[in-house]
Amino acid sequence: MSSREQEWSRGDRAKAAAKLMVGWVALLWLLEVVDVASDHALDGLGITPRTPSELVDVVPAAFVHFGFAHVAANSVPLLVMGFLAALGGLRRFAAVCALIVVADGLGVWLVAPAHTNTAGASGLIFGLFGYLVVSGFVERRPLGVLVGLLVAAVWGTSILVGLAPTQSGVSWQGHLLGLAAGVTAAFVFRHRTGRDVVQL
Repeated sequence: MSSREQEWSRGDRAKAAAKLMVGWVALLWLLEVVDVASDHALDGLGITPRTPSELVDVVPAAFVHFGFAHVAANSVPLLVMGFLAALGGLRRFAAVCALIVVADGLGVWLVAPAHTNTAGASGLIFGLFGYLVVSGFVERRPLGVLVGLLVAAVWGTSILVGLAPTQSGVSWQGHLLGLAAGVTAAFVFRHRTGRDVVQL
């Protein structure tokens, strides 16, 4: 493949990743508008732990939020980290997100405190953080390592704060489980070829 073809391929991949994440974040805002307009009917899609019927909400819970401030807090990190992760290929990105969302949701269902309702994209965000920070090292890609270090520099402090069990109304369990799922995804979905791929 010529350098021009590689450049176009990277450009197309970046455009696809950007469109996907803009659409994803727009969907979260649209769902919150619907939630507010329906007197918070979508809040019931959050996860109530250890209730068998709540297992169907494991995936939807990652898309609903408790107010516009909640969506706003998650929008920028999801947009940026999702874009960076999606540059590695949309199919792999979809698999990474599926693993994080399902593992995080099931974990919250198992270990969250009784009588709580957990929802929001922050578990996925913590997972993408773990994935981006670790995947470059796992695949021995200098560019991936650099991206991981930059992500850690920008959001590392917020991630540590989000893991603290002292914050009221914040699911540190969901954050920790999401982070662990993201690190796991970096190993499960690593590139297995011997070539030096130029992907984030």
